[in-house]
Amino acid sequence: MRLIPVIDLLDDQAVHAVKGRRNQYRPVQSVLCSTSDPLALATAFRDRLKLHELYIADLNAIQGFSRTHHRSVIQKLCNIEGTRIILDAGTSGVEKAQAWFELGVHRVVIGSETLDELKNLQIPSRVQNNRLVFSLDFKNGKILSRCRDLAAMPPIEVLSQLQLAGWQEVILLDLNRVGSQEGANATLVSDARSRFPDLRLLIGGGVAKLEELAELNSMGVAGVLLATAFHNGAIDARHIAGLATKK
Repeated sequence: MRLIPVIDLLDDQAVHAVKGRRNQYRPVQSVLCSTSDPLALATAFRDRLKLHELYIADLNAIQGFSRTHHRSVIQKLCNIEGTRIILDAGTSGVEKAQAWFELGVHRVVIGSETLDELKNLQIPSRVQNNRLVFSLDFKNGKILSRCRDLAAMPPIEVLSQLQLAGWQEVILLDLNRVGSQEGANATLVSDARSRFPDLRLLIGGGVAKLEELAELNSMGVAGVLLATAFHNGAIDARHIAGLATKK
């Protein structure tokens, strides 16, 4: 199971995301790094935790403040040796991902929150679907999306649509649990794994304990997005090494 650190970018700083209340986000305070500078934090994830995959959420872009505001920061993150960037920058369709690939982004996220039309779920044959990740963003059980048809579906139905459309990897992102340390939605995860065993699921929101990581691993989850548990030291390099030896 992959452990993927998260950096939420807002106005050039890494911020601490809590329950999707973006107007309340404040600069990150972390045991890993003495600054909220995203480049220093990304380097700390690589050097101190030996993690080389990094999820970046450009909150300015996702909220529509500016589509290019963090472009230079993202390019610098892509240039950090030994780090592979998974980027959510509010990309609303598969066709728009190519520009990020050219910048050096390893994989591009298409999020339900910024998806504008249901037809944009389809992956054209010319696009490498292994370089795309769909983020199913929800809060209080409701899908967040600009697309009304998508927002009206339950999460399990959306997963069915994604599988039919050719997606291989999907993030289940529970914004109400992000930064809460309340644990993941185990019922939804279990249901999704049993119904769609061929989908690679990444879980985001609420995971805070080593025991929960072991449980998700036993369920066959492909990976977990983590931020708070790394910043407060609840999960550190020793724990990560221990998990690796149990594979």
